[in-house]
Amino acid sequence: MTNWRKAMEVFNTHVGGVASAHNDARTQLEAFKNQRQSVSHLLQAQGREMEVAYRTRLTTTLDVTRFLLKQGLPFRGHDESLNSSNKGNFLELIEWYTQRNDEVAKTMNENAPGNNQIKSPTVQKDLTRACAAEVTNVILNDIKDNIFSLMVDECRDISVKEQMGVVLRYVNKHGCVIERFLAIVHVSDTSAISLKKAIDELFAKHKLSLSRSRGQGYDGASNMRGEYNGLKALILKENSSARYVHCFAHQLQLVVVAVAKSNRIVSDFFQYVTMIVNITGASCKRKDKFRQLEHDRLVECLEKVLENVYDDGTNDDNSGIATSLIDKMENYEFVFVMHLMKSLLGITNELSLAIQQKDQNIVLAVSLIKTMKVRLQKLREEGWENFLDVVNKFCSNHMIPVPNMEENMRTRGRSRRNGQMITNFHHYRVEIFYQVLDMMVQEMSNRFSESSTEVLTCIACLDLKDSFSQFDIGKLLHLAELYPEDFSLTDRAILEDQLETYIQNIRGEFSMIEDLGSLAKKMVETGKNTIFPLVYRLIELALVLPVATASVERVFSAMKIIKTDLRNRMGDEWMNDSLVVYIKKDILLQLKMNKFYSIFNR
Repeated sequence: MTNWRKAMEVFNTHVGGVASAHNDARTQLEAFKNQRQSVSHLLQAQGREMEVAYRTRLTTTLDVTRFLLKQGLPFRGHDESLNSSNKGNFLELIEWYTQRNDEVAKTMNENAPGNNQIKSPTVQKDLTRACAAEVTNVILNDIKDNIFSLMVDECRDISVKEQMGVVLRYVNKHGCVIERFLAIVHVSDTSAISLKKAIDELFAKHKLSLSRSRGQGYDGASNMRGEYNGLKALILKENSSARYVHCFAHQLQLVVVAVAKSNRIVSDFFQYVTMIVNITGASCKRKDKFRQLEHDRLVECLEKVLENVYDDGTNDDNSGIATSLIDKMENYEFVFVMHLMKSLLGITNELSLAIQQKDQNIVLAVSLIKTMKVRLQKLREEGWENFLDVVNKFCSNHMIPVPNMEENMRTRGRSRRNGQMITNFHHYRVEIFYQVLDMMVQEMSNRFSESSTEVLTCIACLDLKDSFSQFDIGKLLHLAELYPEDFSLTDRAILEDQLETYIQNIRGEFSMIEDLGSLAKKMVETGKNTIFPLVYRLIELALVLPVATASVERVFSAMKIIKTDLRNRMGDEWMNDSLVVYIKKDILLQLKMNKFYSIFNR
C-alpha cells in the first residue's frame, strides 16, 4: 500500500496543475477526438455561415435588381440617407424585403459586415451588368454560327446624345425567325463611317463577324442607304452577300405622305384635320366634352366641341376659326375626301401592321404588297358606285347638302378665267377619286422597287401559295449562285436534284401550309431540314432578310421609358445594360440564379 501511495504521489506530481504540460496534452487529445470543438472546425463552420449569409444577401439584392430592371424603374433616390423617408426604389425594396422575411433580416443592414452590404450604387450597376451579360450570352449562344441580318437605326435620347440601336435577325434551331436587340451604342455623329466603326467594335466585343451577315435593313436616310458612302455601301464592300432592304414600313409611310402632298384637295383636307384636332384639344373642357360623346358619332362630336368653342366667346380668334371649321366639316368635298382617305388608310394599315411583325418574312411581305395593289386597282375599277353611295348616305344622315353630279361646279383659278366648266361628277370621280388611287398605285410601284430586284424575284419562287405555283428550279439555282459563300460548286451541282425531290415530297405532305416561316418550323419538326439541307439553306436566306426596322424603333420607345427627364444623367453603359434586360425580360425570367452567382463572383 505504501508503494501504491508513493506511486500516486508521483503520478499527481506528473499531472500537475491546470496549465501543466500533461493537462494541455490531454485537452488537445480530447479536442482532436471531438472535431466539432476544434479551432479549424469552428473556423470552417463560421466560414460556412458567412457564405450562407452572403448568398442570402446576394439573392435578395439580385431579386430586387431583376424586379426593377424588368419593370424599367429607376434604382436611386434623391436622398438615400438613413433619415430619408424615400431612399429610392432599390433601398426601399430591400427594406420592404427584410421586414417580411426573417431569414433575410438576419443577414441584411446592421446584421451584415460594413464592407459587405451589397447595396452600394457600384454593386447595383455590377448586378445589372451581370444580368445584361447573361441575357446577351443566351442570345449569342442561340445565334452561334448561323447567318443573320443586321438592322440599325439612330435616335437622340433625352440628353440629346445620338444613340445607335442594333438588332439581329436570324433563324434559330427550331426554324423560328427571331429578332433580338443586341445593344445600343452612343455615337459621336451619325455619319456612315462613325456608324460602321461602332458596329465593328460592337461585333468584336461579342465575337460576331460581319461575314455571317446576309442582310441589312435601315430607313431611307442618305447616311444609311447611300450608294457610295452610306453604311450600306461600306458593309457591302466588306461582305457582298449582306443584301440591303429598305424598311418596308418606312416606304409605306412615304407612299401615304407623297399621295397626301400630290393632290391639293387631299393636302387641304389634312391641314383642316390638323386644325380641328388642335382646336378640339386646346383645353381640358373641350377634351372632356369630346370624351363624353359616342365614338361612332365622330363628326357630330367634333361639331359639338367646335360649337362649344364658338359659344365660349372667350377668344375671338378661336371663335372665328371654329366657325370656319364647322362650315368646312359640313361641306360635301370634306366628307368625300374623309371617306376616301379612311378607305386607303385602312388598306395601308393592314399592310403596315403585317410587315411590322417580328416573324414576318420577305416573301410574304412582297405578296402582301401585290395584294394591296390589286385591292387598290379593284377599288378604282369597281368601287366607285358603292363608295359614292356610302358618302351620300353619310351626308344625308348628317344633313350635309349633296351636290347634283350632273351640274357644273364652280371652279377656281385658270379654268374659271378661261371659261372652262367641269361637272361635279368629273371633279369627284376623276380629279379626286381616280387621281388619288392612281397616285397611290404609282407610288407603291416606285417605292417598293426592291420587290422586282434579282434576289427577291428568285426568293419569290419559294412562295407556297397555290401549291407552289411560283416554284422555279432555274431561278432557285440562280439564287444559290448569288450566295457563293453559302453554296459551293459541289453544293450547286447537288441542289438541282434536291429541289426536284423536295418539291415532289413537300407538295403532298405540307399542302396546308401557306407561309414560308411555318414551312421552316415544320421542316425542323419533321427532320426535313436534314433531308433537304441545301433547300433549307435557301429558305433560311429568305427568312433572315429584314422586312422592317420596327424592332429597332421599339428599342427607342423603350429607351424613352428607361432614360427620362429625371434620369437624364444616366451613363451609356448603364442605359444599355438596363435596356438589354428590360427589352428581353422573357430571357431574364428563364435564367437560374446560379448563372448570376457565377458571373458576379468572377
